[in-house]
Amino acid sequence: MMIACGFSAHAEEGEFDPAKVSDSLKAIFQFGSVQTKQALNANTVTLITGTIGGTYVQFGADLASLLDDGNSLRVLPIVGRGSVQSVADILFLQGVDLGVVRADTLDYLERKGFAKDIKKQFTYVTKLYNEEMQVIAPRAVRNLRDLEGRRVSVDLPNGGTFVTALTVFERLGLRANFLYIEQRIAMEKLKRGELDAVIVVGGKPYKSVSTFVNDGRFHLVNVDYDRPLQTDYLPATLTAKDYPNLIAEGEKVDTIAVPAVLAAYNWAPNTDRYRKLATFVDAFFTKFPAFQNPPFHPKWKEVSLSAPLAGWQRLPSASKWLETHSMEGAQRDRFDDFLKQSSSGKGLQSEADREALFKQYQAWEAEKTGNARAQARPQR
Repeated sequence: MMIACGFSAHAEEGEFDPAKVSDSLKAIFQFGSVQTKQALNANTVTLITGTIGGTYVQFGADLASLLDDGNSLRVLPIVGRGSVQSVADILFLQGVDLGVVRADTLDYLERKGFAKDIKKQFTYVTKLYNEEMQVIAPRAVRNLRDLEGRRVSVDLPNGGTFVTALTVFERLGLRANFLYIEQRIAMEKLKRGELDAVIVVGGKPYKSVSTFVNDGRFHLVNVDYDRPLQTDYLPATLTAKDYPNLIAEGEKVDTIAVPAVLAAYNWAPNTDRYRKLATFVDAFFTKFPAFQNPPFHPKWKEVSLSAPLAGWQRLPSASKWLETHSMEGAQRDRFDDFLKQSSSGKGLQSEADREALFKQYQAWEAEKTGNARAQARPQR
């Protein structure tokens, strides 16, 4: 009784009343009604990320932090197992809407005969950032060719590191004794001399690499941007700012990088799953500039929403958003010029009045453009 009364007293003050603090808590405290169940599922978008400590997980946390908005949209990140597993999860796991995958993973699955025309089953929301290849080895190892026939750990086989590592070695005509060991365990084996190198492919600074305790015996190996790698990979550089534990001040390490992709299943536009993706896209793209500032991951600064991705088809709602807002941006510039040169803008009392006039301007310009096209159309 005393506890209940105490809670009520606080609730009356409003400061601790959950219903006045959060729309999500309002839904939860409807005690599991049918309406609550529908509300919580209607606009929740699930995102498969990657392993704990990786960049994918941090990106998922950033998306949830900024985009969650009561009951209108909730982003639910799920810790995944890496790029290959994420491909399978997007295709087959019930309830998964999005996933972060590496651009070379689908090509690898097709090349190895695991899938056919797999890219047709996927769309991409946006190309994210580039993931660098980081090769930790004793200082005697100067480049990848020094690892011919040696013991090299390439993480677990449901991730993406092994895909990139095997592809790179194949293209360079190199053969190594690849071992599939979880990164933290692999790095301990490296220190004990049980491995000759550990390869990590992930966005710098990658946690397991930046926290590697180096006693001076190890460094990051150069990966030359040789011609066989230039069709699918990009040149990249690592510095002491990225990994002071493995690179001396003033020095740099050349390597390669592969794009990470925010991907989705190719849902038909008339489905509820597509509707949820469109809702996510609108919120994500609208708020995107905020991701490129602290406290969000520095890799967001590499992301360009409009960047194309060769061989992939973009989610139609994402393409439409980019087209509309690019067009709208130009329209707003023309509209602002119009207001500066006209008396129409002087009587506007509020931003709402200005927006209403802009909508009228858009309708007028659309009608004008339509009439011009009709007049230009050849008569039959």
